[in-house]
Amino acid sequence: MSLRVSFELNESDLRHFRLIMRAARKLASSRAPEEIVAGAEQLLGNIGTADAPEFVLERLQKLRLLIQMLSDIDWRLPHADAKRVLQALAYFTEPNDLIPDHVPGLGFLDDAIMIELVVRELRHEIEAYQDFRDFRAREDKALPRGQRQNRDKWLASRREELQSRMHRRRKKSGGGSTDGDPGLFR
Repeated sequence: MSLRVSFELNESDLRHFRLIMRAARKLASSRAPEEIVAGAEQLLGNIGTADAPEFVLERLQKLRLLIQMLSDIDWRLPHADAKRVLQALAYFTEPNDLIPDHVPGLGFLDDAIMIELVVRELRHEIEAYQDFRDFRAREDKALPRGQRQNRDKWLASRREELQSRMHRRRKKSGGGSTDGDPGLFR
């Protein structure tokens, strides 16, 4: 038997999460990118060893995708965009959550909510990266042996096109500029 529980976060609730994200971003500004990524990976490891609810596990795939986006050598995320993703991951480096992770069934609820908010904020980056990964997989499958230099050109062209689209969409939706303003949760 399963039980479905849904709830809605109002503006006051969201304001609380924005404050938490701002504080995490401030703390993360003094940390190396590798430390931020390691903190997010540690959360993934902790949840992986816990008996986390399905709604948390579903959101973890997006958190993994954000980490992959930063480390993908072919994607080459521009500095300002990488900074946005790192600042989004900042919350997950903090050991003190709203709800302690060891609380059965609910310990990762705050993490799941924050992942959901981050994914909404970075939706254009995520869509562009997923399109890039799909393109790369198709091209790699169809690429004849000995055509490595063409692969690099195709990937560079597609990467530039998708990152430009990402910037246009983000600017149009008011999700932060491309000049270093993170815009996360405003």
